[in-house]
Amino acid sequence: MPADLAFDALADPVRRQILGVLAEREECTVGELAEQINSIGRTGVSSHLRVLRAAGLVTERKAGRFRHYSIDSSGPARDVLATLHALFQGALADAGRAAGTEAEAGLTEPGIRSA
Repeated sequence: MPADLAFDALADPVRRQILGVLAEREECTVGELAEQINSIGRTGVSSHLRVLRAAGLVTERKAGRFRHYSIDSSGPARDVLATLHALFQGALADAGRAAGTEAEAGLTEPGIRSA
């Protein structure tokens, strides 16, 4: 399942950092990404980009000698966001209902009744 590959790719903090840089700058070369991510060099960035591309989270555009990478918002990234939204929407609604119930019962903080 493509979403599983995307979640596996997102499990690595360096890959999440790469995606963060791409989200801010929209498009970067490997060298530009390596400058932003001090913990690894170009080879490491390239390896992580291969995983992100295989998961469908990043696209590659060749321009002369350089490859430019950007977030692919049309593929599995959209599925991942939809899955996360569905998972957390219910949990947030439940938390909101629980907070409303506590307020109605005179609780000022969870588990503490007001005098």
